[in-house]
Amino acid sequence: MRYFGTDGFRGKANEGLTVDHAFKIGRFVGWYYGARQGRKARVIIGKDTRRSSYMFESALVAGLVASGADAYMLHVIPTPGVSYEVVDGDFDCGVMITASHNPFTDNGIKLVNHEGYKMDEDVLEQVEDYIDGKLEVPLATGDAIGCTVDYMQGRNRYIASLIASCGFSLQGIRIGLDCANGAASSVARPVFDALGAETHVINAAPNGFNINVDCGSTHLDQLQRFVVQNGLDVGFAYDGDADRCLAVDERGHVVDGDLILYICGCYLNKYGRLAKHTVVPTVMSNFGFFKALEAAGLRYEQTAVGDKNVYACMRENDYSLGGEQSGHIIFGELEKTGDGIMTSLRIMEVLRSEREKLSELTRPVKLYPQQLVNVRVANKTAAMEAPEVKAAVAEAGKFLEGNGRVLVRASGTEPLVRVLAEAPEENLCQKANAIVLAALEPFKE
Repeated sequence: MRYFGTDGFRGKANEGLTVDHAFKIGRFVGWYYGARQGRKARVIIGKDTRRSSYMFESALVAGLVASGADAYMLHVIPTPGVSYEVVDGDFDCGVMITASHNPFTDNGIKLVNHEGYKMDEDVLEQVEDYIDGKLEVPLATGDAIGCTVDYMQGRNRYIASLIASCGFSLQGIRIGLDCANGAASSVARPVFDALGAETHVINAAPNGFNINVDCGSTHLDQLQRFVVQNGLDVGFAYDGDADRCLAVDERGHVVDGDLILYICGCYLNKYGRLAKHTVVPTVMSNFGFFKALEAAGLRYEQTAVGDKNVYACMRENDYSLGGEQSGHIIFGELEKTGDGIMTSLRIMEVLRSEREKLSELTRPVKLYPQQLVNVRVANKTAAMEAPEVKAAVAEAGKFLEGNGRVLVRASGTEPLVRVLAEAPEENLCQKANAIVLAALEPFKE
């Protein structure tokens, strides 16, 4: 793919991803799902709170209606809200404008097909061909020109669906929410309030520039302090588009995606709701997590990094739970993509049912120390394919003597090579990583 990576078309706003790109994406999608088939397409658009999201929204809408499609604007909404409403509202496809956990200077465009899944690659390839001028798309004229629709009721239906997924009350429970000044800011609190929780919210005042700044699922320090200082029972942190969630227990300790998969997997298995007794994590998950699953009598199947890969494995094998250490958790019976707010509700289901504190539920898992280093490089492919880098990875693995691992992979959305070492002791992680980092030095940007 030339423009679309593992998580959409990403880039710095009006540099790597421009308003012209957005217009062309709208033009192609509006034609592909509409005039190409002799009909009028219906497409929904959501966005996060970045300043540039509003610009890209306008460009996408202009492209859609110029090709004859009707554009339904959900406005600010979590990415999973778009996936939900595509199906619930019977739309042809959906578009989400977001760069997830990245800085406000970045943005991205994600396309969702009519089933609520990430767009099929053959369609994305055609979008790329149109962007590059290899395809022609006619302009709509006369009464064939599309219209725009203010579709706030779609967001309200998404909120209602989250509430309806819970057959329990949160009365008397004190919950902290860190909305990352992002898409969860106008959605998360109404859900927890409706369920009766005593809800305490931080970082829910977006101004276009403060999304993910020292807050949310990538910066948990603030929520950890907030939970402890206010005597809360649990805290949840979302990222910019609220498709991921990490938790903080009552003691202020971080509960990452591995631990969330563990407690939810054990709970679902206990009540016969975990398909094939299997959890689907990625290769980034912790050795200690795998050992804890085995001790609990659960199986697991690892995938490559990316929630897209996790869900593909789940669909192919009819598994019901999977996710990533970063907090992308997918509950197959309820959703088609990671949903941070849904994840926090499912954790609360476990806490209510088991009548245990979060710290007690995670106690059986003894995580190995990990050290992750992101190296900014000029060319990811060249760095990953270099013989000296491959040799260094092998040397680092040999150094750990089977008591750990070194995983090196290229970021799907940024010019980074990620180097992860995992071992029983932190100093071993540092030494193993140092071997690989030395080999990557000549490839730095």
